[in-house]
Amino acid sequence: MAITNAYLKGVYDNLLKLYPEQKEFLQAVDEVLESLQPVIEKRPDLVESGIIERIVEPERVILFRVSWVDDNGKIQVNRGFRVQFNSAIGPYKGGCRFHPSVNLSVMKFLGFEQIFKNSLTGLPMGGAKGGSDFDPKGKSDAEVMRFCQSFMTELAKHIGPDTDVPAGDIGVGAREIGYMFGQYKRLQNEFTGVLTGKSLFSGGSLARTEATGYGACYFCSEMLAANGKSYEGKKVIISGSGNVATYACQKATQLGATVIAMSDSNGYIYDPNGIDYKIIQEIKEVKRARIKTYLDYVPTAKYTEGCSGIWTVPCDIAMPCATQNEINLDSAKALIANGVIAVGEGANMPSTPEAIAAFQEAGVLFAPAKACNAGGVATSGLEMCQNSMRLSWTFEEVDERLKGIMKNIYKAASDAAEAAGQPGNLVVGANIAGFLKVAEAMKWQGVCY
Repeated sequence: MAITNAYLKGVYDNLLKLYPEQKEFLQAVDEVLESLQPVIEKRPDLVESGIIERIVEPERVILFRVSWVDDNGKIQVNRGFRVQFNSAIGPYKGGCRFHPSVNLSVMKFLGFEQIFKNSLTGLPMGGAKGGSDFDPKGKSDAEVMRFCQSFMTELAKHIGPDTDVPAGDIGVGAREIGYMFGQYKRLQNEFTGVLTGKSLFSGGSLARTEATGYGACYFCSEMLAANGKSYEGKKVIISGSGNVATYACQKATQLGATVIAMSDSNGYIYDPNGIDYKIIQEIKEVKRARIKTYLDYVPTAKYTEGCSGIWTVPCDIAMPCATQNEINLDSAKALIANGVIAVGEGANMPSTPEAIAAFQEAGVLFAPAKACNAGGVATSGLEMCQNSMRLSWTFEEVDERLKGIMKNIYKAASDAAEAAGQPGNLVVGANIAGFLKVAEAMKWQGVCY
């Protein structure tokens, strides 16, 4: 399928002309516009209101220099970004990513996806994303602290609990959030819920660390159940070994599956007896070591260099939880040939368009990222609620709310796909369901952005 609607194609072609180098952003827009064709053909009012032209352009893009001093006294310079994409349904909300791959295209792609993901949660949150090409790996705590303080010194001018509430992402965990929160408090002289993913000692929410991984499994469970299947007795492979992957491993195991492979950027481990998420947690969160270290705990496991090879491991359910475009057409074909029945995207846009098409053509159940991995931002929204009310909910209360949100997201995406004449196509359903809420809010508010 491609964009055949003349109006939508015109919007995309204009973006292609303006931003030819922003490949990740254009890929994200292409997928959404392709899905929206049934809606636009029935809603000329959205065309007349210029909703599409407006929604594909960020309301604000902030680029800034981040200067900091390393442990040797040498001045280092990185680039900082914050893309405040859309605030039609609430304050901007989206993570900060610290990784060498960060650039404007990646930030715009993530911010654009965040609009629809946040909309799907049912919570009042707009879409944004930010970060830096700074790499925390190999840096001392003191260096990370000095960088985070410098980064927040500029970012603090543009955020606030009712304006923009950043969170963590790749390279930004509890340590980085803590340093940024401390600097914001120092600069603004106020203790507010300006960041999510905070320490439990400073207004953080229980279950936030687990939320994206748990949420992905809750969404996949709904998708599987609707097709007469479940996690029970299934073999699962999960790429990545950060928070999303670790807690997807835990929840999939609790749901009766056996997680047989996980990875990091160097390679992957295979353990047919089932990977112990507690070992992964210790390796990554305590020791900050590579996943190969798993063999020190379980010598019978096997380690293979090169992370892409994980998709050649036969499995029933695949959950890409590492990074964008990690599953290409060849990987998809390998999974299909080995009998995969479902794919649940825990990372942002981890499958290429060609891979998604192959899964759908083969009848593989496919849970798209903007729906499947919305659990993290949903629980960030719950953290914002708790901060606003000066309350703290139990782990069980947050987890139950998260489960309900993911169940509602599945229903919204499934119903929208059915209404669009493409039952079971959750890519189309998630895009349409997320878009319509934002579009109606933009139309109601007039041409304010």
